[in-house]
Amino acid sequence: MKKKLIIFGAGEIAQLAKYYFTTDSDYEVAAFTVDAAFQSSSSFCDLPVIPFESLTRSHPPEFYEIFIAISYSKLNQIRKEKFLAAKELGYYLPSYISSKATVLNNMHIGENCFILEDNTIQPFVSIEDNVTLWSGNHIGHHSVIRSHSFFASHIVISGGVEVGEQCFIGVNATIRDHVQIGPKCVIGAGALILASTDAEGVYLGTPSERSRVPSSRLRKI
Repeated sequence: MKKKLIIFGAGEIAQLAKYYFTTDSDYEVAAFTVDAAFQSSSSFCDLPVIPFESLTRSHPPEFYEIFIAISYSKLNQIRKEKFLAAKELGYYLPSYISSKATVLNNMHIGENCFILEDNTIQPFVSIEDNVTLWSGNHIGHHSVIRSHSFFASHIVISGGVEVGEQCFIGVNATIRDHVQIGPKCVIGAGALILASTDAEGVYLGTPSERSRVPSSRLRKI
């Protein structure tokens, strides 16, 4: 018999979480939940939406688990708050780890992590609670990913890196080995980090500029 799961959220990430848990886990999604102030419908993805404030009465933690499926809004602060609120109510928060991910760290992965397909997690990596790894990242050996961080896709984390709490790392960013990323940092898409960063730093990649030559004048394309 599959375990019963409630998903916190009613947006795209919640819909994706339902898909992944339904097709690639031993959980059955029973309902969604949101704060009553933000509830706009009684159903989502053909399942009921329950106000979070009354969830313990209709879906108590003795019989249901909960997954927080929201984004990196306010630098992951909202997802952190809901994670802690669910823990305070007594819920266990399972992680989703894709069967198509390569996980070699003896499952040193915390609660409420969302690890999608084609991630490579090398030996001796530690991933704490409430971390999202979107598709196709490389997490190098002996690295530590602290709680409540969000990784976009195709990021390369070299060996021995420590990423602090509540960080956001954008697509195609690269972090060299044995670097420490301070808490609440934003590493932009395509950024190259070669030295440790201070807390709350913002590090942006260099965007491409339009060439003065129009595409109609390119003879080899």
